[in-house]
Amino acid sequence: MADILAGIDWAGLLPFIAIGFVAQMVDGALGMAFGVICSTLLVSVMGVAPSRASAAVHLVETFTTGVSGISHTLAKNVDWVLFRRLAIPGVIGGCTGAYLLASIDSEAARPLVMTYLTGVGIYLLYKAWRYDASNHTNDKPKHVGLLAAIGGFLDASGGGGWGPVVTSNLLLRGTDPRKTIGTVNTVEFILTLSISLTFVITIGLEAFTKVTVGLLIGGIMAAPLGAVVVRFLRPRILLWAVGTILTATSLFSLYRALTG
Repeated sequence: MADILAGIDWAGLLPFIAIGFVAQMVDGALGMAFGVICSTLLVSVMGVAPSRASAAVHLVETFTTGVSGISHTLAKNVDWVLFRRLAIPGVIGGCTGAYLLASIDSEAARPLVMTYLTGVGIYLLYKAWRYDASNHTNDKPKHVGLLAAIGGFLDASGGGGWGPVVTSNLLLRGTDPRKTIGTVNTVEFILTLSISLTFVITIGLEAFTKVTVGLLIGGIMAAPLGAVVVRFLRPRILLWAVGTILTATSLFSLYRALTG
């Protein structure tokens, strides 16, 4: 065991561990943004190809969302009617997005991915501006299948965004926050598993490198802390912070991709 640990390139892993740690801290406190934070930093800062970044993020999220889904189920936070309406369209959209991302040139995909992530950042800023924790209703949300398909597609092709797209839209429609977050997070396990399998089929196992290992270590380290942080930080402040970081980082990377 000591020989295995000694042979690990910890210096090379540290940046990815840090990214996974920060992303999971925010996700644990906010209920979203692990994928978009990881993908933005991996592509724009670490120079990872968009398809490999998305593959690594979704493999890690398979573990984290699995635990999250079990926790929400045990806590009775899942609306199973809404679950069924989200699951199949989300998986179809996710697998389609993963296949298309793996099929195009990584450099050609980079500006598209960064444009999308910039849009997610701006959307989070808008949500922070409009945030109202008390605004919810028991009305049945409409067009959920289309929303799930779009969220799944953008999540796979952009490396993240299921939470910001689906959860935010449902909350802005006035759905119950506890049931919405619990249900969307539980569906995300099936979504990330499907996307990961699609990347394995299209790219192969070589897509899952030390990037995946680093994100997994950092995410696991931060997972218990996120539940503590959420008690002290207001969601609106986190939304402003994440939206600002994503927008600024993605715009800078988009500028470099278009001018370089």
